Amino acid sequence: MTGEHGARLDAAVAALRGGDFARAADLLRGLAGELPCEQMPWEMLARAEEGVGDRAAASAALDRRLLLDKRDIGALLLKGRLFEQDGDVRAASSFFQAAINQQTLTGGCPRQLEALLEHGRRFIAESGRRYAEHLFDRLEAPPSPRIAHALDLLSGKRELYLQQPSVFYFPELPQRQFYEADEFPWLAPILALVPEMRGELDAVEADEERFSPYVTRDPARPAPNNPLLDDPAWSAFWFWRGGETVAENAARCPATIRALEHAPMPRIGGRSPVAHWSRLLPGAHIRPHHGMLNTRLICHVPIRTAPGCSLRVGNEVREWRDGLPLVFDDSIEHEARNAGGQSRTVLLFEIWRPEITEGERTALVEIFESIEAYDG
Repeated sequence: MTGEHGARLDAAVAALRGGDFARAADLLRGLAGELPCEQMPWEMLARAEEGVGDRAAASAALDRRLLLDKRDIGALLLKGRLFEQDGDVRAASSFFQAAINQQTLTGGCPRQLEALLEHGRRFIAESGRRYAEHLFDRLEAPPSPRIAHALDLLSGKRELYLQQPSVFYFPELPQRQFYEADEFPWLAPILALVPEMRGELDAVEADEERFSPYVTRDPARPAPNNPLLDDPAWSAFWFWRGGETVAENAARCPATIRALEHAPMPRIGGRSPVAHWSRLLPGAHIRPHHGMLNTRLICHVPIRTAPGCSLRVGNEVREWRDGLPLVFDDSIEHEARNAGGQSRTVLLFEIWRPEITEGERTALVEIFESIEAYDG
């Protein structure tokens, strides 16, 4: 840029700062006809054109900038503001969202446009709220929970969570966060045994050392990066572990073992069944994480419930209540917390997903046992 061009640009900047949009626009229009496209401050020209009320010219200037860099945050924000002024909510939202996405990706935003970026966030949130109201007003009452869920996702009221197992992914399974207890008739005889299991739990808890931290160290592996490592705030009393019965614990709790016999637990050498009492002490928080497999579901049969305890799977939160098992896909992000003042204990075990056929289960057992047997 020549000295003359630089002087005119400085004068345009001074005019913009002083609110003299007409002079700034005149100076910048002249520069636009003389400077190479990539040297022209198109956003500045756009602000000047907007200041004199020529939004069409402002939009055209921003289009020139976006041809050079289609993800320029400043141009995207200014374009969004122009569409907002024109009353085009969808277009404004799309440009504001693109700017927000780019800022999230790169972390950069011109200081003078930070307020506009925050305005864009508020605009999108408010337009999403109005959008949801419009949809629900038109539909009146959603005919099913799945329709309501779909509308919440469409309007941005809920975030989309999908299966992301950390080790093994089985394709084409339904993306369900929770299953309902009445889908599994074998849960009824398990629930009938809860009073006896609660008595067994009372006896075991009298011997506090029988529970051990759930997250522990394996000398042959790096220590887990988990805040609850070796912490009794999340602890377990094992009945089946790594496919083997914990004989002493099973002998102490015959009603619990009878209950587990009703469940279609996988039988995989070295791996399954897995079953234990899972206890959360007051203040415990199991942070968001994904399970290893999506070929199973996790069952929680409440043995001792407590106020303030919750389980989030994906975008749905449920509490443990007496007589209401929770069955969920742990390959979807989930977390649990005890925000109350009493301990919460459930009987936790895994079952085959009902959508997996007997033939597929046989093949999966062979696959998992082969993985377990591989020694490198």
